[in-house]
Amino acid sequence: MSTYLPPALLAGLQGLPGYNEEAFLQVHASGERVTSLRLNPAKVHNAAAAAQVLQSLSAAPVSPVPWSQYGYYLPQRPSFTLDPFFHAGAYYVQEASSMFLEHALRQTCDLSQPLKVLDLCAAPGGKSTLLQAVLSADSLLVANEVIRARAGLLADNISRWGAQNVVVTNNDPRDMGRLPGFFDVLVVDAPCSGSGLFRRDPEAVEEWSPENVTLCSQRQQRILADAWPALKENGVLIYSTCSYSKEEDEVILDWLSAELEAENIPLQAPANWHIVTTRSDKRNCEGYRFYPDQVMGEGFFIACFRKTSADSGAPRKLKDSLPALSKKEQEKVFPWLNTTEEMFLMDHQGDAIILPANLAPAVAVLQQQLYLRKAGVKAGQLTAKELVPDHQLAMSTLLAANIPQVALNKAQALQYLRKEDPAVPTGVKGWALMVYEQMPLGWAKILPNRINNYYPKELRILKEI
Repeated sequence: MSTYLPPALLAGLQGLPGYNEEAFLQVHASGERVTSLRLNPAKVHNAAAAAQVLQSLSAAPVSPVPWSQYGYYLPQRPSFTLDPFFHAGAYYVQEASSMFLEHALRQTCDLSQPLKVLDLCAAPGGKSTLLQAVLSADSLLVANEVIRARAGLLADNISRWGAQNVVVTNNDPRDMGRLPGFFDVLVVDAPCSGSGLFRRDPEAVEEWSPENVTLCSQRQQRILADAWPALKENGVLIYSTCSYSKEEDEVILDWLSAELEAENIPLQAPANWHIVTTRSDKRNCEGYRFYPDQVMGEGFFIACFRKTSADSGAPRKLKDSLPALSKKEQEKVFPWLNTTEEMFLMDHQGDAIILPANLAPAVAVLQQQLYLRKAGVKAGQLTAKELVPDHQLAMSTLLAANIPQVALNKAQALQYLRKEDPAVPTGVKGWALMVYEQMPLGWAKILPNRINNYYPKELRILKEI
């Protein structure tokens, strides 16, 4: 299927480094689709497990995404909706070019150290799950989304990923100014005119216009200016778009350098990756363009900066403690966990929330300044007699090895994921973890004559085979 490209867009690309109009038009007209994903290293622990997941998706060989440790290209697009591994959080389907964020992070940050990282425009969660996978376990990731419905989707995807060192917030970028110098790294995958995704989403072409490019450029400047105070001195900004337009890419780099006095950080990338280095007109800032006729991926732009000055004004004095569960309440939660060391158990309106103990003070500060959609892992609801386990606990990597499990084949797993009775015989009684190929899918309560399916209604599969 061919894709019509606006003449104004093509005119704006003339003279840009690496742009080859004939090849660019040809790849958009081809209808070619590139499918890529990233494995979750917290759940896919070794090469054998990786092979099992990838072979379930493709009988033909897969190939690695060169700039991502966990990224792979698939030769064709399967039905991810009907794959239990997807619902278990074994992988995240992400566009390959945007995985270059991992390479940028590795070159600009010491990932062996604990970092506070803000993914400012995070929904639906591709870059947040990537960040979480490469950050150290004692780092804190704040994944923010300003649009409420998209923040809900982001929270669901973070829950599926299973990490406890992530906080999901639902705030405007200007709210981050309440946290001066709080973050070591600021990732801004800015809302843009979207021309880099025209091959994947031809309908988006109809929404493109030069006027929209101008509006997006202005909005990008506002977002960056609003969030900039939250980045500490010597902190790293990673800015990206899925736009080809110079106004949203190189022009923004000049603006960052001039207005915010940010120091551009050049990156190194092997020549055989075919990523195009570009420089801004006024300040000679270096950025990187991804063209779909040259890389296996969609259109993408990325650049890195270092903050060279501290913002004036001292941060507000804030509480750094959270309401902890009582000892009696903790005793209801501990049997479900594979470790109780270095964990903080928080009470939130009758729910037990699990956080890494070293991050609890930072989460307390965040809670006073931002709207938190999700923090850590929700263990479940505390009743007078027991903990009623939450789906987040099932998706986490915190479960004790002795939790009763029910193994499901693929057909039974899909029945369970549709919130139906998987009709599997079991000798288990009470709460049980429903498992596909050793990967948890969610909870069920086994009664003498039936199985109560506790898979969340809002996540259930609606698609039929």
